[in-house]
Amino acid sequence: MRNLFPILTVVAAIFALWYAGSVALNAPWAYDKAERAGIELTTKELIADTMAQKKPKLPPPHQVGAEIWKTTGAMVVKGRAFSKRSLIYHSWITLSATLLGFTLGTGFGILLSVGIVYNRTMDMSVMPWVIASQTIPILAIAPMIIVVLNAIGISGLLPKAIISMYLSFFPVVVGMVKGLRSPDHMMVDQMKTWSASKGQEFWKLRLPSSMPFLFPSLKIAMAASLVGAIVGELPTGAVAGLGARLLGGSYYGQTIQIWSALITAAVLAATLVGIIGMIQKVVLKRMGMA
Repeated sequence: MRNLFPILTVVAAIFALWYAGSVALNAPWAYDKAERAGIELTTKELIADTMAQKKPKLPPPHQVGAEIWKTTGAMVVKGRAFSKRSLIYHSWITLSATLLGFTLGTGFGILLSVGIVYNRTMDMSVMPWVIASQTIPILAIAPMIIVVLNAIGISGLLPKAIISMYLSFFPVVVGMVKGLRSPDHMMVDQMKTWSASKGQEFWKLRLPSSMPFLFPSLKIAMAASLVGAIVGELPTGAVAGLGARLLGGSYYGQTIQIWSALITAAVLAATLVGIIGMIQKVVLKRMGMA
């Protein structure tokens, strides 16, 4: 219970600030309506109005919660969980691109890190380019990737997955390079005294030593992959996915729809990162590192 108290305190503070911000940002529209109607609003009437506007500048938490329920739980109850109006359907579209991009990014990142650790030429030439690649804003490169791939007949899931891979491979490379280099010289020298091959050194020493570094990198990579999938949906004018919900909401000023998609994306990211955390605990415990 003691561990929950700080968390609940922070959550309560966030909700209090959120409600206060909703009143402050939505008040001008409430005053404008009252002025045109020739009436004066009391404080209670003002707060009630700011809490129930159809297109608020900042929707209060209960409006966002109601929208999420309407597009998730209510859809499940009606047997329409994968209706095109359901956030579950849109989350699945984004999730499929996220998982594919994460898989590609993780595989590519691990291969690059092995090459960087075992090949000095790659270390001197590839690593600087890996770092430089992350200085290019994803919003600038995403449309280029979409256009190039569409020109060669590739569309749909793969372009979004490649954008996700672009964002997710970097933390894996950095974490794995650090992890593969973590064994000290005495341990490496001991492997040499046993006439261990490079392969044996990798599988028996370097790879196990890299696990505590790999999993935190995978958590960052998963979150980045989700961002990449959402960004990849924006320049395509997609009609499905959380990015499409954000885009549609911005076109028509549906701030409640925008916020519900944002909160859903955050919950999805937290769930995926939590799953990696559970796998981490099991793997490190079996390896005697937890």
